[in-house]
This record gives sequence, C-alpha cells and structure tokens, in this order.
Amino acid sequence: MNLETIELQTREAPRFSLLVLHGLGADGNDFVPVVQALDLSPVLALGGLRVVLPSAPEIPVTINGGMRMRAWYDIRHGDLSQREDADGLRVSQRLIEDLIAREESEFGIPPERVVLMGFSQGCAMTLMTGLRYPKRLAGLVGLSGYLPVLGTTEAERNAANADTPIFLAHGSNDGVVVPARAHASLAELRRLGHDVEWHEYPMAHEVSMDEIQDLQAWLVKTLTAAGAADSAGG
Repeated sequence: MNLETIELQTREAPRFSLLVLHGLGADGNDFVPVVQALDLSPVLALGGLRVVLPSAPEIPVTINGGMRMRAWYDIRHGDLSQREDADGLRVSQRLIEDLIAREESEFGIPPERVVLMGFSQGCAMTLMTGLRYPKRLAGLVGLSGYLPVLGTTEAERNAANADTPIFLAHGSNDGVVVPARAHASLAELRRLGHDVEWHEYPMAHEVSMDEIQDLQAWLVKTLTAAGAADSAGG
C-alpha cells in the first residue's frame, strides 16, 4: 500500500527530511500550518528540508462506533492501554518504515538525516516505528501521545536508535491522552536509557505556540547535529 502524502521542500535536492504523522480522524493537511509556523532557517542554510505529511488509511474505529476514518490503528477502549490493536500498529509501522526508506532511495536522504514526528496516534506510531527502525534516525518527536505496546518495547527496540534524541510534549489538561499515560511512557523510555527532552504545557489535546517554539529550537539543534555527524562520517 502506498500512502497519500503532501510533500513540501525548500530547495531542489534538500539534505534533511521531516516526516509528520497526524492524529486520529485527521489527514496529512492537519499539520501543514504547524510546519509553516516553524522557523527552521538555520537548517535550510545547511542544505534544505523536505517535509512529508502522509495520510493514514481509512479503517473502522471501534471507539467511534465502527465508523471508517483515517487512523493508524484501531482504538478499542477509552483506556488506551487496554485491548491495544497490536496488529494494526505493526501494519502502520511497516508503512512508515517504507516512507523512511523512500527518502533515501528516491531523494538521497539517509535515515540519519530524517526526523520522525507525530501527534496523538501519530506520536504512538513515531515511537513504535522509530525505536524499532534498523538504521539510526536523526530524532523522534512525540506530541500529545504515548508509547504503545509499552511492554514489548524493551525486547523489540533496535540498538541503532538507542541514543537517538527524543522530544516529547504533552498538555497537562489533555482529556484524550491523559497525562498519566504520557508520564508512564516517559518513565519507561527513561528507564530504558533513551535521551528524552520532556515538555509539559497548560493545554488540552492540541498544539500551542510555546510548544512550537520549543520544538523549533530542538529541531534546529538536532538536525544541525545530524548534519555535522554525517559530514564527519562521510
């Protein structure tokens, strides 16, 4: 299956990629305004940026009465840790892995210059895929989400991304992905030794300007480091 994508780039043959995964019921258009609000001019000066915003397949979602909508996996219970759709998560993991591989095969951008980012369900897919990916990524960004199939992460994660920087942000008033689930995810990632930069904001299940500014600083730092490491290695 090939995912529908919105693709933006700042110049011909850009050096870096940012893959952005939307939340439940949205599509690739959802985070275009957020991407446009980021000032990544230091990264652009280092060789330009591609932004890829895929749309998830349409599937029936149990918690919404079986209605078909764009979703990376089924939600079967209000408590997101209950009855997780592990099979659906793994199907989407493979689709996202194909997108990462495509950046290298079609655009010459290796995984170590790719940041994977997601909101809500997209955050879950970012952590699910990024920690298991067999080649090192530049960074992982999870917004208003959580670590899915938490109990299998330690056994299934790949050593290639053991020290990949992670940016996690959450709203203290989030009623969709409750803060306790996000805190449990953070605790597990830190227990496993992952490099997590954590931010919490007085907001609901949304994105704030403070969050965008913090994310912007992290992306510039992370992609600059990735570019320097790649130059040193090659």
